[in-house]
Amino acid sequence: MDTRSLIRKIPDYPSRGAVYYDLTTLLMDGAGFHALIDELAVRYGQLDIRKFVCMEWRGFVIGAALAYRLGAGFVPVRSLGALPGGTLSRAQDVGPVSERLQMSADAIAKGDRVVFVDDLLATGALSEAALTLVKDTGAEVVECCYVQEIVELGGRKRLEKRGLSVFSFFEYL
Repeated sequence: MDTRSLIRKIPDYPSRGAVYYDLTTLLMDGAGFHALIDELAVRYGQLDIRKFVCMEWRGFVIGAALAYRLGAGFVPVRSLGALPGGTLSRAQDVGPVSERLQMSADAIAKGDRVVFVDDLLATGALSEAALTLVKDTGAEVVECCYVQEIVELGGRKRLEKRGLSVFSFFEYL
């Protein structure tokens, strides 16, 4: 199945001259969503992954489906104040604002093999903050998995400089 054709392109969003690749249209298509998860399950199915660590919103959708499919755990990374109980948190400057992320302190055990999942890799700043939380637990980050990547924004290079392996399903220049 050509899952790429299911991603709607919205011109001049979020700014004039830009193109927004809307992943929700792929997620709304049952066969397309199924094909995406199946292909990712083949990639990670034999790697003894214990947890899929996911950024909120679309990262949750993809990561939760993948964790379920492979019988692994699902770990959400959310904005500060969104999780109850003991948490780990990290601030990261993203453009003119500082974003603060958190995850449950007991979500990942030392030595767990994890895959980080999000829908889009752009600059990599938020991923870097979330991955710092994961690394602080002593987990092994097997790979960072993105459905889409905007190559020119340099997120892959940023993460690879930290020794992280990066996979993206679709790349846009």
